[in-house]
Formats: sequence, structure tokens, C-alpha cells
Amino acid sequence: MRKRSVPAQIQWLFQIGMLLLLIMTALRVAFLFVFPAPSGARPVPYAQSLFLGLRYDARMVAVACLLLFATGLIPALQPFRKPKGKKVALALWFIVFLTFLLFYCVDFANYAYLTERLNGGLLNYMADARTSMQMIWQTYPVLRIVLIIIASMFLMMWVVKKLYARIAARQAVLTGPLRIVYPVGFFLLLAFLIFGRIGQYPLRWSDAFTLGNDYASNVALNPFQSFFSSLKFRNATYNIAKVKKAYPEMAYYLGVNRPDSNTLNYTRAIQPATPAAKAPNVVVVICESFSAYKSSMEDNPLNTTPFFASLCKDGVYFSRCFTPSYGTARGVWATITGTPDVGLTKTSSRNPNAVNQHTVMNDFKGYEKHYFIGGSLSWANIRGLLTNNIKDLRLHEQDDYDAEKIDVWGISDKNLFLEANKALSKQTKPFIAVIQTADNHRPYTIPEEDKKTFKLQQVSKDSLKRYGFESLDEYNAFRYTDFCYQQFIEAARKEAYFSNTIFIFVGDHGIGGDAGGMLPLVWTQDLTAMHVPLLFYAPGLIAPARYGMNVSQVDVLPTAAGLAGIPYTNTTLGRDILNPAFLNNPALHASFIYNPDKQRIGVVKDSVFYSYGIEQRVGEQAASMLNNDKLNLTPAQRDYYYNLTEAFYQTSRYMLLNNKAK
Repeated sequence: MRKRSVPAQIQWLFQIGMLLLLIMTALRVAFLFVFPAPSGARPVPYAQSLFLGLRYDARMVAVACLLLFATGLIPALQPFRKPKGKKVALALWFIVFLTFLLFYCVDFANYAYLTERLNGGLLNYMADARTSMQMIWQTYPVLRIVLIIIASMFLMMWVVKKLYARIAARQAVLTGPLRIVYPVGFFLLLAFLIFGRIGQYPLRWSDAFTLGNDYASNVALNPFQSFFSSLKFRNATYNIAKVKKAYPEMAYYLGVNRPDSNTLNYTRAIQPATPAAKAPNVVVVICESFSAYKSSMEDNPLNTTPFFASLCKDGVYFSRCFTPSYGTARGVWATITGTPDVGLTKTSSRNPNAVNQHTVMNDFKGYEKHYFIGGSLSWANIRGLLTNNIKDLRLHEQDDYDAEKIDVWGISDKNLFLEANKALSKQTKPFIAVIQTADNHRPYTIPEEDKKTFKLQQVSKDSLKRYGFESLDEYNAFRYTDFCYQQFIEAARKEAYFSNTIFIFVGDHGIGGDAGGMLPLVWTQDLTAMHVPLLFYAPGLIAPARYGMNVSQVDVLPTAAGLAGIPYTNTTLGRDILNPAFLNNPALHASFIYNPDKQRIGVVKDSVFYSYGIEQRVGEQAASMLNNDKLNLTPAQRDYYYNLTEAFYQTSRYMLLNNKAK
């Protein structure tokens, strides 16, 4: 028996893994021929799609090999030394291959039927297994598929045994350092393939949706990646009966011109009454943790945002804007799509079934589109949401800037604003840009380069607590955001684009905290995490005004389109809140609130916050937003607020899965 440089088990796993990877690649090519790209679709980047698919396949192969590798490390189950180990290894490969074949069969059948890759939602059909099985039997050639699976299993297991016999006949026992080097090296190779890339973030399903083409995304995915990525969202569905019941209420609230409860038409084709003579630019700033009650605009005695407050006096400021929910990913989702993110367990940006969304941003025809962030867009799969749905969007991330990274969130907000201003000043066409800030967030980093200009302040602990701040670091970070807004606007004022640009500032969410020193108790208990400033600032284009009606984060883009004077199509809950039809109708002044942590939903309406437990009308509460006096609602009033809340919630659940980009 001669010595060999590679252990027998590693040889065996490597060869089977390569065989499996080859088969998966062949099936991906077969997918292209069986399901060609639809006519009229965007150009398909086939090379990118196939390469990304190869990485997904390599991940699945590495997972299978790691399972067999780990099992073989157990002395009693070593496949090339113990007969029992060989039997266990062959049994595991049998299970792997059978699972592999079943997944691909179901995946191809599912795509043929629904034009969707295999996903966790398929498990919902198990609730009515008998009917589902009858449908399968009547729709697909089940017997032929079973025969193909049996023949394929026989062939694959025959190859596995042949490879085993050939390697076993030539194996040798390694000695010295190689006994450790090869297993460790093989493990690191598998770990790298599973992680999927070199960098901070692993390969994710959403990377498939950065290709800008639904068909290309489906080509890149394999049934394992699409199924397990969507498994946690299989219950993220809606009750069609409840949606239809809520439809008349929502059709009125949204101003649907041609209501139809059968087709559930929410589409509003908006034509500007007076188109803009010159297309204005739009800059939307999504402000990290911009709690209204901590700001100068809401008369916080610590006067944390004096510059922003001065902007509000020269712009249109809404003092009662609410985000539908808490969290940056949910805030970005609501701003871009116009739909509250009512995902039950995870944010909807992580849900493969919801990644395809219509956004008003695409209606800015002839506009350059930009998205600026100081760090990376790989968190929460936001990259997939943006690139899959916004045509010709240019992303600007940490590596695109000259400024240095200061913490986990990337470059400082000041440098982000200055970099964005530099890029926007070079634009020759109208543009719509989103700038997403991050510094007003732990670890509350304030760059050393700014400490000469931005002076840290000292405030007593009791004053901090009384006016909503947990620490001095948080307080100064909040002040630093105001400093960054000032640096941005002062730099922009020096550029030619400024005079024809609408700047919109909205918080991604607030921060829950004690507002008892400034506001009634209900704010501290339920609303501080969702109450954010909303400002439309465009000196010379918009007359200053301050409004106190309830509006929502989902209203940002429709209002921006209205101000820009462009025609647009609206399909979700956002409205143009500067349209006279909205401003002059108090019945429309309401904001939906979804709290996934407390499992409660509610509505802000008529200075009342009404809420109850999701799915059931339990723990019903109603409180005044004006004072701490007990609020006594009549049964009719409670029913009104309940029906309005249900209409928002059920419609939002429906829209998450039925707002596909056209």
C-alpha cells in the first residue's frame, strides 16, 4: 500500500461534491431552455446570473460535504476504516441525493405552474394535503417523475460506490503534520464556500436580486437557497376575506378613482394639475433615529437641533408624522415602497416573496437616480430591495468615497453629506437621490476631525433623563446630526442645483424613551419610537407652512412626486399630503402603527391613539394624545377606530405580496 498525499475520505467527498456541482450546473442550464426569458423583459445578464448560481450551488454542495466530513471524524464512523462507517456514509449520501432530486422536481413543477422558484409558502398547502395531492396527481406526470427519481438514484449511488471502491483500493495512512493540515484545509474550504464571499457579509439570497431582472434572479437561485431563505416567511400571507371587507374603507381613504372590491384595485394614476416648468431635483434624507420629541422643533428644552428647526421655519413641516413601525429596515421599506412593513417575524426586505415591489421612484422619468449610504447596503437585504425595483439606480457606498471609515456604520454622516453634495453638483440631468444617515446610533461615534468645530456639551444626568436621553453620548450624537445637516445644506447652497431642489427630511424611526417631561404618558408608552420629523424644504419653490395633522412615512414619495409636478402611479398606502384634497379633509388624517415587539397594531386619529393585540381584538386600549385624562370612547367610536386599524393592517399584509413592479 503506497502513501498518498490526500486522505481517502477527503478525496471521496471532493469528487462527489464536484459531481453534484456539475449536475446542478447542468440543471441550471436546463432551466434556461425549459423556461426561457419572457418577452419584453429587461436584458438578462446571463454570465452574472450563472456565476452567482454556481456560488449558490457550491454552498449547498459544501453543506452536504461538511455533514459527511463531520460524521467521518467520529472514529467508529470513519467510512474507509470501519464497515459501519461506510454504511452510514452511503445512507447519508442516499438521503442527500433523494432530497436533491425531490427539491429539483418540485422546483421545476412549481416554476412551470406559478413562475416562482420553490419557496416556503408551498408548505401552506399541507393544511389541505388531500386536495393538494389530488391537484398534483391531475396536473403532473407523477408516475413518470417517480420513475425518473428511482433511475437517477440508482445511477448516482452506483457512481458513489464506484468512486469509493477506486479510492479504497489506493488509500494509505498519513503520518506527521499532514494528518492535521489536510482536514483543517478541507474544512476551511467548505466554510469559505458556505460563507460565499470574502468580506463582512455572507452570500445572501438577496444578491440574486441585485441583477436588476426577475428572470435573471430566478436563474441564479437554486431550490435550496430559495426554499430555506423563504421558510421563515411561509406564514407571511393575508386573509383575502378580511382584505375585501376592508376595501371600501381603504378605497375612500386612498382616493381610488375606480374602486373594485373584486379585483382589489388600489391604483391611482395621478396627473399634475400644473406640471413644473423645469423639473426640480429631489433629495430624500432618511435620518437615523430622528426622534421628534428629542428635537428643538418639539420644544425640547435641551435645544438639540437649532439648525434643523430654522430649516423648518422656512419649509413645510409636519409635526405629527409617524413611521408605521420601528427599525431602520422597516423605515427604508416604508419610505421606498409606500407600504407599512408588517412582517410578522422578520423585516419584509428579507422575504424573498416580497422582494418585487412597485415604487413611485420609478415614475421620475428622465431623472438620474442615486442612493447614498455611509456603509454597506448588505444589511437586512436592502440592496436587493433597491436594485431589483428601482431602474438604473446608482448606489454609493463606503468604498466609493474618499473619506475614511469611522465605525461599523462606515464614514461619518458629515462626510456622507459632503460626498453626496459633490456627486449631485456634477449632475447635468434632473435627479432624485436618497441619503441614508447612520451616526445617530450606537456606538455614537463623533469623528475627531469634527471636534474642533462641533463642541461636545455637558448636561446633568437628571436633565438628560427628564428630556428623553439615556446618556451624554446619545445626547451629543443627536446634536451632531444637526451639525451634519447644517454642513450639508450650507455646502449645497453654494451649488447651482440647490435653487431647483426639493429637500425632504424624514426619520427612519424614533427611539423609545421617557417623554413624560414634555408629553402625555401615551407617547412614552407607545409613540416615541414612531414619532419623527417630516420636512419639505425648498426655498423659492415651496411656501413655508407648519401642519399638525397625522401623516405617515409612507407619504414621502407620493408627496415628492406631487411637488415635482410629474405624473405617477400610486398603488400602496402613501398619499400626496400637500394635495388640497388631503389637507382639507380631516377624515383622511390618520397614521397606522405596527409594533411587532408588543404584537399590537393601532391607529393615530383625532388626537387619539387606539390599539389592540394583532389578530384578535384583545387588550383594546385608547388614550388621549393631548393629556393624561382618562378617555371614554363610545362603542361606536371604538368600532370606528377598530375597523380603520383593521383596514390598514389587512391591506398592508395584502400589499406586501401584491405590489409587484409593472
